[in-house]
Amino acid sequence: MQDRSPISAFLSARPRRPALGLVLGAALIGLAAPAVAEESETPRYGGELQGFDYPYPVERFRFTSQRQDLQMAYLDVPADTPNGRTVVLLHGKNFCAATWEDSIDRLTAAGYRVIAPDQVGFCKSSKPEAYQFSFHQLASNTHALLESLDLGDVTVMGHSMGGMLASRYALMYPEQTEQLVLVNPIGLEDWKAMGVPYQPVDEGFASERQKDAESIRAYQQSTYYVGDWEPRYDRWVNMLAGMYAGRDGERVAWNQALTSDMVFTQPVIHEFGEIEVPTLLLIGEQDNTAIGKGRASEAVQQTLGHYDVLGERAAERIPDAELIEFPELGHSPHIQQPDRFHKVLLDGLEGLDDS
Repeated sequence: MQDRSPISAFLSARPRRPALGLVLGAALIGLAAPAVAEESETPRYGGELQGFDYPYPVERFRFTSQRQDLQMAYLDVPADTPNGRTVVLLHGKNFCAATWEDSIDRLTAAGYRVIAPDQVGFCKSSKPEAYQFSFHQLASNTHALLESLDLGDVTVMGHSMGGMLASRYALMYPEQTEQLVLVNPIGLEDWKAMGVPYQPVDEGFASERQKDAESIRAYQQSTYYVGDWEPRYDRWVNMLAGMYAGRDGERVAWNQALTSDMVFTQPVIHEFGEIEVPTLLLIGEQDNTAIGKGRASEAVQQTLGHYDVLGERAAERIPDAELIEFPELGHSPHIQQPDRFHKVLLDGLEGLDDS
């Protein structure tokens, strides 16, 4: 599972500690970041992640969208002892359905059926040359997938960009959304409104083409894992970097640039007050993700990515929300401390039921 993905040229991190600042600063200005893992040759995967194995059998949902025949790869994992509930896991921009492996294991052991799709433009799904990407479109695609599986009342759980998508899904399909879970969602602030300059798609594409395993690893270390690194994290670095190093790397980068534009220009936060379903917010407070932060002035940069505050503000905006914070964890708490995170998640899902 090795890939040199685009840690999107627009994702910058807010250093909270001097050590992290050194790592991130090196990544941003092109200097060699401190070694965090043994260097190994980057694998080369196909444009739909051919060559990278998922932890469960991959299914394909084939459909027509925007006058194109497309397919969404997805995992459909049954519960060990079914409780009659289904959780739909929506991945982030630098993640795939496979990244939910630990969550799938824990949820199915607890009785939940799990559906984990790769969105169009990502991972093992289609990467169209031309597509009008929007959270509305991706939510519609996901809803069509669930309808094809005769699934209606589901818990929708999104991480990172998937949190923006999960919020949009709950807004569009409240009657089919039983619960909403947001794990360090991006978009808890409107970057453009706060002063981050817009980046044309062509410039984003040029930046995506420069991504490699080293820069991805440096970014993930500083933002996802709060400066720490474990060898098991390299699997996800290689998953991303491998698509970019492969024969379809240009198509992969183009889709990443298009979806980056979607993330920057389509905030969902202004509609949080309209979310009608019980919502669980799980926030690693050391996260510092802020899209396009590196393009902003120094003064604006200081105002961005404060997840210790953003989680609380989001919980205040969403009418029926419960906030659980992890003070020492970063952008990927479910990967960084899986035992602790999933205990909190399962308890939280029961709490939403009781409420």
